[in-house]
Amino acid sequence: MDYRVIYNQWLADPAIDTITKTELEAIADDDAEIQDRFFKELEFGTGGLRGVLGAGTNRLNIYTIRKATQGLANYILASDVNKSGMTRDKAAVLAVAIAHDCRRMSPEFSREAALVLNANGIKTYVFDGLRPTPLLSFAVRELGCVAGIVVTASHNPPEYNGYKVYWSDGGQCPYPRDEAIITEVNKITDFSMVKTMPLEEAEAKGLYNIAALEVDDAFIGHVKSCCQNPAIIPQSDIKIVFTPLHGAGNISVQRALGETGFKHVYVVPEQEAPDGDFPTVAYPNPEDRKAFALALELAKQKDADIVVATDPDCDRVGVAVKHDGDYILLTGNQTGVILTEYILSQMKAKSTLPANAAVISTIVSTDMTRAVARQYGAEYMEVLTGFKYIGEKIKEFEESGSHTYIIGFEESYGYLTGTYARDKDAVAATLLACEAAAYYRTQGLNLYEALQKLYEKYGEYRESVESITMKGVAGLQDIKRIMSSLRKTPPVELGGAKVIEVRDYQSGVVLNTANNAVLATNLPASDVLYYAMEDGAWTCVRPSGTEPKIKLYFGVNGGGDAKLARLAKDMKEAAGA
Repeated sequence: MDYRVIYNQWLADPAIDTITKTELEAIADDDAEIQDRFFKELEFGTGGLRGVLGAGTNRLNIYTIRKATQGLANYILASDVNKSGMTRDKAAVLAVAIAHDCRRMSPEFSREAALVLNANGIKTYVFDGLRPTPLLSFAVRELGCVAGIVVTASHNPPEYNGYKVYWSDGGQCPYPRDEAIITEVNKITDFSMVKTMPLEEAEAKGLYNIAALEVDDAFIGHVKSCCQNPAIIPQSDIKIVFTPLHGAGNISVQRALGETGFKHVYVVPEQEAPDGDFPTVAYPNPEDRKAFALALELAKQKDADIVVATDPDCDRVGVAVKHDGDYILLTGNQTGVILTEYILSQMKAKSTLPANAAVISTIVSTDMTRAVARQYGAEYMEVLTGFKYIGEKIKEFEESGSHTYIIGFEESYGYLTGTYARDKDAVAATLLACEAAAYYRTQGLNLYEALQKLYEKYGEYRESVESITMKGVAGLQDIKRIMSSLRKTPPVELGGAKVIEVRDYQSGVVLNTANNAVLATNLPASDVLYYAMEDGAWTCVRPSGTEPKIKLYFGVNGGGDAKLARLAKDMKEAAGA
């Protein structure tokens, strides 16, 4: 349907409030703005529903939140069986846990989602304030819920918010459940099809409930159980600077560090209070060194050994390490490798490493993890980008008993050890990074020096990633053009080495360019292209699932930054990006 038609439908719809209509009337003469707001519906990607705040179908607002939630409610009510074996005629007793982060409208969206579910006869447990995303993942299982919702846009700029759906196993909804839910959402063609109810009525009927604080206590208990050497923590004198970047991680991270015995923890005062405007950072992303600016100032004042920053919903963490008088920001791959080595080595030393141990990472993360896992006899597995796929493997292991999950991580600064949650957890990752720093201190090393030892042991692996922003209708078309062009004319050489393998995860085909042999990727369909070179280098191209970007990933074993730079140059030329 034409975007102008949908725009006028919103203006005429009696279900749309006056404030929203006033906002839309103000752009009546701006065709480009109307097109951007109404040319499509927000879609579920690797991180769920995410978009810029404002009125329109391509925006996050109470109407798109209600519509998404009605679709979820319809899906839940149509499900024959939930994880407890309840059939749909007992659906009124089903429950959904709901949490939110610090962003603009997050509390309001959380409440609106709950009231739509309540109007459909589904009980909700809503947290009374902001909480880390991994705590919501944990709460779904802890409370025995059929599903969960967290309102967050992770590390996106302030104008964004989002909505992620979890299923009864505590993991984000992977294919085909995600598509089934959005199918239900798309069946809602009029806001009159969306049910809601007053808060007072929902509370009186026992449908709207505040989640008990015992859930927080149980979560922290599981986080602390991830420690490998808890006895060394109270004895350590390492100094830690922590910043939640105005987000949801402050209380949980401080509890985890304090209750395990770290004595010298300094929180950046300007960034401790929740604030969805993120006034002290241009981009609240711990992948960006600029986000560490205030934390590094405090670190120099306190002579801190390690600096950690969690993103607004506290599912990602960045780590900086003092070395030779300065602070070096580790990449997500480097932190992941350090944690993997630390956990596996300690379990091996204590004879607690299971024979069927499994380590999981993604197709765009470092190949070094494979070498680390092999060293300790653990099986290494790759999944698509998106932590929901790691959560899906944990569920698979739980049901089959085939493997014991040890750790999983993404290069984008997300880590999980233990199975109490099914999403990346920056609370536990912060604790483990600090514990690893304390342990390696007893070996005379800081974390950066420990990493150099790993390079000596496994090889000089290096990785990088570049994002190219392509906004609006034109940007979406450019992204499609790039992916189509690469499929029609794949590169034959990148970074000075022949391409020996082309993986197209959309078609599910792996092509050996030397003999034209074809294998299957054995992973779900996804718009991703991967190229492996004869010298062990690789590159990968994929549209972002949550932002208007195309992302390029690069990895080498040997050759360092110069090799990475040449690889990036060649790949961008091949893509025409």
